[in-house]
Parts: sequence; C-alpha cells; structure tokens
Amino acid sequence: MPTLRDPGLAPSGRSKLDWVRPRMPVLATLRRRYQTEQPLAGQRIAISLHLEAKTAILAELLHQGGAEVSITSSNPLSTQDDVAAALAEGGVDVHALHGADDDAYDRLHQRVLDLEPTLIIDDGGELTDRLHGSRQALAANVLGGAEETTTGVTRLYALERAGRLRYPMVAVNDAEMKHLFDNRYGTGQSTWDAIMRATNLVIAGKSVVVAGYGWCGKGVAERARGLGARVIVTEVNPIRANEAWMDGHRVMTMDEAAQHGDFFITVTGNRDVIGPDHFDRMRDGAILANAGHFDVEINVRALKARAQGTLAGRTPAATGYRWTKDKVLWLLAQGRLVNLAAGDGHPAEIMDLTFALQALSLEHLCHNAMDPGVHKVPASVDRWVAAIRLEALGLRIDTLSDEQQRYLASW
Repeated sequence: MPTLRDPGLAPSGRSKLDWVRPRMPVLATLRRRYQTEQPLAGQRIAISLHLEAKTAILAELLHQGGAEVSITSSNPLSTQDDVAAALAEGGVDVHALHGADDDAYDRLHQRVLDLEPTLIIDDGGELTDRLHGSRQALAANVLGGAEETTTGVTRLYALERAGRLRYPMVAVNDAEMKHLFDNRYGTGQSTWDAIMRATNLVIAGKSVVVAGYGWCGKGVAERARGLGARVIVTEVNPIRANEAWMDGHRVMTMDEAAQHGDFFITVTGNRDVIGPDHFDRMRDGAILANAGHFDVEINVRALKARAQGTLAGRTPAATGYRWTKDKVLWLLAQGRLVNLAAGDGHPAEIMDLTFALQALSLEHLCHNAMDPGVHKVPASVDRWVAAIRLEALGLRIDTLSDEQQRYLASW
C-alpha cells in the first residue's frame, strides 16, 4: 500500500502532470520507444528525488518501460502531496508525505527499499547511504544507479575513495546536458522564482551575496544581475573567484560581504557557510536562503538558539528571527533547498533533459556490466539528448564533411 497524505488530492496532481507532460519532448520520444520495447522489463527501481510533477513524469516513463517503481522524496518539504496521489493512481508505488519529520522521512525511504531494488535513482545519496548502512544486505541485488546532484556525487566519490562503494553509480550531475543546463539555468531561475514568491520584494537595486560559484552559483548570480541586483560572490576556490570577477561580480570573503547584503544565497554543498559571526554583521531585514542540497549551509541551529524571538512572514516559507532588539533576519524555507521547499523547482523544459539522462543511464546499466565505482554518463547518451532537444525546438546545426573529419583527426 502506498503512503500518502490524502488519495483524494489526485485530481489536482493530475492537472499538474497534464501541464508538464507536453513540455518534456525528450521524455516523450523515450516514452514511445519504452512502451514498445520495454527495455526495463524485470527491473525494480527505487527512486529518491524531489517528488513534484516533473519527477512524476520520469517515474511514469520507467514504469511504462516495464519496471516496478517505488518512489519517495529526497526532501520532506519538496513533496507535493497531490502529485504523489496522482502518481500512485498510475501503478507506481509511492511513499511520500510533505513535512515528514526525521523519523517519518527515514521510514518512507525504508519502505521504498522494501522493493529490494535492482536499480536506484538517488538525490544526495539518500538511498546509497541506507544501502551501505541499515539496509546493506540489499546492496547485493543492485546492478547500479544514477545520482542527480553535485552533493550526491561528492559523497559517492568519498565512498569510492574509501573502497566501500558496492555497485556502479552513474554521475548524471556531471553530464554536460545536466550541469550546463539544470544546474545553471534551472537553479538560477527556480531559486529566484521561490525567493520572489516567498517575499514579494523587488530584486532590482538590491545587493545579493551568492556563496559558491560552481554551475549553480553561476546561474543564481546571472539571474540576480538580470533582475537588476548588484552581485557579490564569495568563494574558496581562487579559479572560480577569478571567473566571478571577470564575469563582472564583486568578490569578497563572507565576513566582508555580510555587512553589504540584502539577500544571501548559499550554493556551496558545504556546511556552516553562514554562521553567527556573519549574522552579527548583517543588516536589519537581511534575507537568507539556501540553494544547496542539504540544510547545513546556513547554521540554522545557531540562528534559532540565539534568536530573541520569531516573527511570521508574508508566507509560511519566511520566518523572521529577532537577532537583536533592532535587527530581524529572515530565513526562507527553514534553510532547506529554497527552490523546491518554497517553489515548484526547475522548469519542465530543463528537467526534461536531466530526467532523460537518468532514464538512459539506468538502461545503460541494464545492458552493460560495470564495476563498482563512479562512472560518467556515456558521451553518446549526452549527445542524443542534445540532438532530440534541438529537434523539438525546430533547430538545425551543421555537420562535418568527410574532409573536415579527416583534417581534425590528422597530425
């Protein structure tokens, strides 16, 4: 039996699925083949991803490709209960509740692993963590899996270096058709969608501090500038700091930037990027949001412990913490992933690319023996997704002549 908030919410969820489905043409191309060829027949797929409408389309596709599918959410605040109910109607085993506490969140992941999966799709290493811990007996069944995020891939490499990774994992996050589009354009747009929804404040003319200038940070900074903000970047990597400077942003330490920012957005994948010393330096009314996977980048525990009281924001996603008598700091989405905890996540056209890579990576694992470890998405898969996307847009590109190919291959 599925674990749902309310099966009666399914009509609302179906409306969301019906909106995004025609806007995901690459998955539509795959669906036509999967329904005929059934390339995943006999597989049992466990999924931990943000459970909203675009993710549901991926789960549907895998189920239509012949697999048994069980899914939960990789973040308790990103679960959309109506989408979960609609997905369960279509034969997918769903275990997800918006706002689940830590114990319930773990139980939902355990229910998904009860499928005894042969393949996994992970986001932040949630399933892999349990398959190497409380459910390690199930790891022997796993042919492999695919990881969605920078944070998850980082954790996988740590597990691999320790000699403990027990099955092959494809680093979908590192594919060109993922990080160049999902991380940059998806995170850039969806982060600001969520912040503006939660605050209803103008961005133009404000000072925005972006912590981290990887692909996600680049997207957040680029969109902030497009909205008219003055952007400050903080970094620990000197190469990325130089890139931010050459892109036209100011570069500072967080200690220095803390006194200048109106908005602070963390996108580093690391912990305690913003802490009490920075809170002390911030101006009254500063707004803090996290666009990294885990809720550790802003030291929320310290913020709550030292606050002299709280204030309700204009939406449930915003909470004010009275730091001093004359200063309130506003935290969005409890410090969790703001674009999904306070918004609807990346646009459908972006997730169409990422989820096509996920599906094709699982198909590749089914038909190719791979050693335990972290593996790249095959270049042919990356290029196929790119080509189908161009076709859907009605765009054509040049091809190399035989003479040009010989020239490039020659000494």
